[in-house]
Amino acid sequence: MTDLSAAIDRVLPSVRADLEDLVRIPSVSSEPARAADVQRSAEATAALFEAEGFEVKIVRAGAGAPAVIAKKAAPAGKPTVLLYAHHDVQPTGPVEQWTSDPFEPTERGDRLYGRGSADDKAGIAAHLAAVRAFGNDLPVGVTVFVEGEEEIGSPTLLQLLDEYSAELTADAIVIADSGNWDVGHPALTVSLRGLVEAYVEVRTLDHAVHSGLFGGPIPDALSALCRLLATLHDDKGDVAVDGLHASRAADVVYPEGRLRAESSVVESVRLTGSGSLVDRLWTRPAIAVLGIDAPSVAAASNTLVPVAKAKVSLRVAPGDDAVKASAALKAHLENNAPWGAQVTVTEGEVGQPCSINARGAGYEAARSAFHTAWGVEPIDMGMGGSIPFIAEFQRVFPAAAILVTGVEDPDTRAHGIDEGLHLAEFRKVCLAEAQLLQNLADNA
Repeated sequence: MTDLSAAIDRVLPSVRADLEDLVRIPSVSSEPARAADVQRSAEATAALFEAEGFEVKIVRAGAGAPAVIAKKAAPAGKPTVLLYAHHDVQPTGPVEQWTSDPFEPTERGDRLYGRGSADDKAGIAAHLAAVRAFGNDLPVGVTVFVEGEEEIGSPTLLQLLDEYSAELTADAIVIADSGNWDVGHPALTVSLRGLVEAYVEVRTLDHAVHSGLFGGPIPDALSALCRLLATLHDDKGDVAVDGLHASRAADVVYPEGRLRAESSVVESVRLTGSGSLVDRLWTRPAIAVLGIDAPSVAAASNTLVPVAKAKVSLRVAPGDDAVKASAALKAHLENNAPWGAQVTVTEGEVGQPCSINARGAGYEAARSAFHTAWGVEPIDMGMGGSIPFIAEFQRVFPAAAILVTGVEDPDTRAHGIDEGLHLAEFRKVCLAEAQLLQNLADNA
């Protein structure tokens, strides 16, 4: 423990410098104009592991974004560990709302701020720290797999996994794209919800007409859309779509006051739904309306709106099937059209939920490593968000222990304004991963 902790302290300054260099590359995979930056980000990632003596190549499937595969063979009789992260990032949103330049890493207080400083270039950096701590004496075989399109739903990941499955096969897989229960309290993520997107269009008129001359008997599309969207929840706020699965989460207490503080919910707002808070966040479906296309208030005229659209997001509970859930949502929207309005539903992204049976030597090695780094026992937690590719890893590598870890904490603000990495927690993440590699070697 002492030697490994000292090794992490020795390499951490160089690792942080490398992380900051990665953050400076605006590798926003959703923006075609940033394709060259995504390529540059892959090349920078590849160079980091090539400098550590790995055999490295940049790969892509068809027109997909570049991914990095870096390998070091296992010592005789020792297992191989696959370390996953992604080098693409979310758009910044309104740059003027950031406290500092989102692509210029900036330390304030106990955090390093910048887009990708946590999600997920810190995952790359944690892998680098664990590798660098051992120098030329890695106790296990290590394959690093850094994807370049996670933030757009990993559209070609399945093809990459199938094409390079022999190179990516491992005894344990560390997916560093999740988070911990709290600052100072580590966790293994053992379940994640899936994701379904639906685009619903409501039409009541062929064209706009005068709201005074025709208002009354003629419904406008925006009012019809609002009534339709309101049917997605019952009066308690539970999802009211038939055919969706729900289950119970682990016996973990999430205080309401903490949830309110971490979510920034307005004080007067009552929390929606029934069941425990962790049930509602982790193992029950959730529906949100993410956007509406209709005339803006500033541009509105005294006419009945003929057509309105909305984007609806459904988080699918672990144990459900996202394809079936998508069909159920589509049927609900089509069957609840108010006043005979014409409703058209277009399905968007569909990603499967996952549940992990976190038992066995690999998981115990991880829990021991977390305890070493943090000094407290980790918890098994669910995640309300979605990482659909984990289900694909489970399918392609059924014998591997899949360890979902990460650097995030409740105030990381991944995907949001002022995303930041808690630097003291990052050190613990790096130490835990290095200790995990050693534990897996010792248990072999």
